[in-house]
Amino acid sequence: MNSKLKDMDYGKSRVRVAKILRHADRHEFSDLTVDIRLQGAFEECYLSGDNRRVVATDTMKNTVYALAASQDLDPVEPFARALAEHFVSNNPHVTAAKVDVIEHRWSRLDPHAFAQGQSRRLACAEVSRDGVVMHAGLDHLVLLKTTKSAFEGFLRDQYTTLLDTSDRILATSVRAYWRYTHADLDFNASMERCRHTLKEVFCGHQSRAVQETLYAMGDAVLQTQPEIGEIRLTLPNKHYLPVNLEPLGLENRHEIFLPTDEPHGQIEACLTR
Repeated sequence: MNSKLKDMDYGKSRVRVAKILRHADRHEFSDLTVDIRLQGAFEECYLSGDNRRVVATDTMKNTVYALAASQDLDPVEPFARALAEHFVSNNPHVTAAKVDVIEHRWSRLDPHAFAQGQSRRLACAEVSRDGVVMHAGLDHLVLLKTTKSAFEGFLRDQYTTLLDTSDRILATSVRAYWRYTHADLDFNASMERCRHTLKEVFCGHQSRAVQETLYAMGDAVLQTQPEIGEIRLTLPNKHYLPVNLEPLGLENRHEIFLPTDEPHGQIEACLTR
């Protein structure tokens, strides 16, 4: 007795895509995760390995990039519908397409920089017979800017494939941890000043490397907040990789990107007075 297919679907999951729209006075930034599922006459692929009706999942991924280049991503609902309609209208054997879109919201900090989610506040008290040492910090301070970041002139060897870039997306999840010089102060006010300084310097700094931006952020905290004696910063470099649209017959306008955080650069340093 042969088993029977009761139902079937397949597709591409966790397709990450980001888009920059560059206006004269500001940039608009969209960051999405897309899941696609198709239903239809795919029995022969399951039963005999006949792939002639199979829309490759890699093609689905490329379709997300191609339609993102030509469609408005705000709001996301029409984009999801356009994707689903594309697969149904271009493939007569596809009976249904389901497209789920998650929008990763970024709040604007300035015309070209954004923040995401809520950072976590850190605190530590060390009490001994000799006195009290207070530490504080922030974790998961997720920041991104769509310009004012470059990486050029780095060491090259036989394994180097990375190209110089004078304008790139810079995204990171900042961890900042500092030591106070004394224990009697307004901790809430100091925390907010530090948070504001880190964001402000990240947004405005003309970065030639993440290392340089890290130093500028830490230096600004020490320069403006005398109650902090030492600060350690960790800035993972969360990459947004340009998608090459030329194989899809589309012009590269430096608008469509693949967000990825594995692997990522890990930049750390401790600054002290």
